[in-house]
Amino acid sequence: MNARVTMRTNINKTAAIKNQLKVCILSVKYNIMREMLNRVTFLTNIIFMMLNNAAFLIQWNILFHLKKNIGGYTIREVMLLWALSASSYGLAHLLFARVFSLHELIINGKLDSYLVQPKNVLLSIMTSATKTSSIGDLLYGLGIVCIFCFSFRNLLLFLLFTVTGATILTAYALLMGSLSFWFVRADMVGSHLVDSMVNFSTYPDGIFKGAVKFVLYLIIPTGMSIYLPVHIMVNFHMGRLLIVLGFMLLLLTAAVFTFYRGLRRYSSSNLTAARL
Repeated sequence: MNARVTMRTNINKTAAIKNQLKVCILSVKYNIMREMLNRVTFLTNIIFMMLNNAAFLIQWNILFHLKKNIGGYTIREVMLLWALSASSYGLAHLLFARVFSLHELIINGKLDSYLVQPKNVLLSIMTSATKTSSIGDLLYGLGIVCIFCFSFRNLLLFLLFTVTGATILTAYALLMGSLSFWFVRADMVGSHLVDSMVNFSTYPDGIFKGAVKFVLYLIIPTGMSIYLPVHIMVNFHMGRLLIVLGFMLLLLTAAVFTFYRGLRRYSSSNLTAARL
């Protein structure tokens, strides 16, 4: 009897997880469809984002004409760096854009409309908005890899590290945003740290030394999301791959735990709001 009850419980949990995932996928889908209502704006945002990223290629080409090696990176490694940074940023903002403004929802007491919904609170928040211009970042990253560094192995690793990079960036933004449950002005520090993580990801880690490098690997985890994956793509090492995956899971667990712990402290703004 106990075995049957346990089996039914497990089946119900599995079904609930599948339903939550379906709802999240539909939420992302409808967010993108809503943005596509104005197709001219939609396509323009994507194209200009790709052109904006491509402009930096000119800068790096000039630098590498002056010096063949910068911080231990050649032009090929820098292209991988930019591709992975852009695609990770793009995927994170395409699927989970709301996480990057979580502090605003907390400080202004606007989580009420998410708390009354039957689906998971965190997933509901994470998938409630999208940034369509980030599609340009994602396509740009894929294009750079296919043009400058294409191989079947590189493509597979690039897709894997795009997911891990986006997950680490999202988890870090969630962790920083959740601090607003405790500290009123935590949004200022958190936003700067998340922005720094993105900004540092476009520079070779070889130019940073000592304490700065330590910070970029553990305090602002650019190293785990971008630098180490690039090194793995250049010179594959299974141990390093496991470190990246382990760090991703650890940071994601810490971020989710911090969010739900902080949610207990949340005070409603008593605003009447509805989400369609």
